[in-house]
Amino acid sequence: MKYQNAKLILPPDLLAELQEYLQGEYLYIPAKKEQRKAWGERSGYRQKIDARNRKIVEVYNDGVAIEEIAKTFFLSVASIQKIIYRR
Repeated sequence: MKYQNAKLILPPDLLAELQEYLQGEYLYIPAKKEQRKAWGERSGYRQKIDARNRKIVEVYNDGVAIEEIAKTFFLSVASIQKIIYRR
């Protein structure tokens, strides 16, 4: 999230109205519900996690023990189990 100077982007009347409520402070304006992105969607991290999870399931289906998968992917056994049994 980056900050914008309200003076540069808002109409003067709206800026004056907002200044009645706060001045020189930060104001967070949330995105509209239909425009919100899910966690990791913007950065692409969600895709990386999904690819990793598919690989974990693939390795498990090839017969590798859960404990070994946990060591390979630096995750707990419980995390590996959640990934495997969720699919």
